[in-house]
Amino acid sequence: MALVDSAESRLLIDGKLVAGSGGTFATVNPATEETLGVAADASAADMDAAIGAARHAFDDTDWATNVELRVRGIRQLQQAMRDHVEELRELTIAEVGAPRMLTSAAQLEGPVEDLSFGADTAESYSWTTDLGIASPMGIKSKRMVAREAIGVVGAITPWNFPHQINLAKIGPALAAGNTVVLKPAPDTPWAAAVLGELIVEHTDIPPGVVNIVTSSDHAVGALLSKDPRVDMVSFTGSTRTGRAVMADSAQTLKKVFLELGGKSAFLVLDDADLAGACAMAAFTASMHAGQGCAITTRLVVPRARYDEAVDAAAGTMSGLKPGDPTNPGTICGPVISALQRDRIQAYLDSAIAEGGRFACGGGRPADHDTGFFIEPTVIAGLDNNAKVAREEIFGPVLTVIAHDGDDDAVRIANDSPYGLSGTVFSADEERAHGIAARMRVGTVNVNGGVWYSADMPFGGYKQSGIGREMGLAGFEEYLETKAIATAAQ
Repeated sequence: MALVDSAESRLLIDGKLVAGSGGTFATVNPATEETLGVAADASAADMDAAIGAARHAFDDTDWATNVELRVRGIRQLQQAMRDHVEELRELTIAEVGAPRMLTSAAQLEGPVEDLSFGADTAESYSWTTDLGIASPMGIKSKRMVAREAIGVVGAITPWNFPHQINLAKIGPALAAGNTVVLKPAPDTPWAAAVLGELIVEHTDIPPGVVNIVTSSDHAVGALLSKDPRVDMVSFTGSTRTGRAVMADSAQTLKKVFLELGGKSAFLVLDDADLAGACAMAAFTASMHAGQGCAITTRLVVPRARYDEAVDAAAGTMSGLKPGDPTNPGTICGPVISALQRDRIQAYLDSAIAEGGRFACGGGRPADHDTGFFIEPTVIAGLDNNAKVAREEIFGPVLTVIAHDGDDDAVRIANDSPYGLSGTVFSADEERAHGIAARMRVGTVNVNGGVWYSADMPFGGYKQSGIGREMGLAGFEEYLETKAIATAAQ
């Protein structure tokens, strides 16, 4: 099987792979600017059909109550992805611009293996809880609590880690008994469309349970938030778009899960290994060209060692040259598009306009005439009020900010509209945990610990979102709670 046959992907609607009624649109290799092929371009009518199919599959089949079928379908999809992992790897490198090394982790193989968590959870989950007999209001009653699928889930996903985010929504939603309409970002349609091919050809997932609608028009995805047949919208993307999803969903009071932006802080305390911590911060900010919502992009260091910290970060970052993502040694590949590259450059220009300086980087690399590349950049000389310290850039850019002790470091970390992630480095683990407890964020890395895992909940505080993805909390996002009482003798 050749994934994305003839370099043209199709929609998945009601169990069939079909063309988009809007024609096709191009998908582009961000490292070469070459057109890879085309994707089916869905219209509002296609989305309407997909929502209708998902509604029928939920209301009129046993999918929501047949745990065995759900688990089997998820495991079959996982095995199909394993069997085609090398084709998927090449597709991901070409369409996403993901460095090859990352496809062994969060860009591909990690999310595929994480599908097991949803299936395992569904098999072992306590769908009902017996609360025993009580006599509320003097009436003897047998009481139980049931957990049930929400219904039709609209999943709207971004382009930066498409496999990870697509599967982190589809896997738990299906395992919990829901049907799904997936609307991926127009920058990476093939990464979603291949799931449709694998589902149709290699799984027992019934028609209508999963529908995949690629489109160049963002308004087609917005229909999921507005349609009363959709019971929940699970959205990952920008905070600005998240507000629109929430506003549209409010018209029908549907549930929303929102995983949004971040401007996370990497705190280095005065007893830490400064050079080692700053090198890690620089490496992290450069990975996949900084295109990760939870990447720590503010390096907050002791004021007395500020220049040393800037030099250490720049020393690492200047060695991470942007390069060909097909090369196994590449850490920093291209950003996704010319539009995104120009957006990042505008932020870099603003740093200079506000009085900052570049310790390394600062623009497009001179040795790349094609491809959407930006040099890994360290910005120095600004405080936490600068634009590059306040707003999410989504590029390989690290801003170094001075702090005057632990309390000030926490203040700077929390002085942000976002609250997605954070890092603390200290020679004293107890001290570091004390700082972590004061950070208003959803995930914290202490001294290099890794929180990313299928069984760990991921999400943020404040304008970084609502709810949690992954872990048991992420599974339960897709469930309703029903209380049942029966009169007892």
